[in-house]
Amino acid sequence: MPPQKGDAIPPRSLRNGAPSQMHMEPNNSEPNRIPSGEALKKIYKLLEEGGYDPVGQIVGYLLSEDPTYITNVGEARKLLRDIDRDEMMNELVRSYMGDQK
Repeated sequence: MPPQKGDAIPPRSLRNGAPSQMHMEPNNSEPNRIPSGEALKKIYKLLEEGGYDPVGQIVGYLLSEDPTYITNVGEARKLLRDIDRDEMMNELVRSYMGDQK
């Protein structure tokens, strides 16, 4: 059945019944794992403090799925790998649409 209006996009690992080999799943087993929204804010802050363009790097990662778009300043890339890319995109859209109301 195709997705319906309002359905969340399933993680890439659940699409078509087979996991993607290029996609890294979040590590949900870590007890101190922070929510994706908080992690994204921390990544943004680390990149900004390092003198990098956080928007450009995050957008580059989202479009390419290549974590090397994120500079490894302050372990920003490590934090990024703990977030499911689709979860991050859902969070960004929800946040953006909440700001538009």
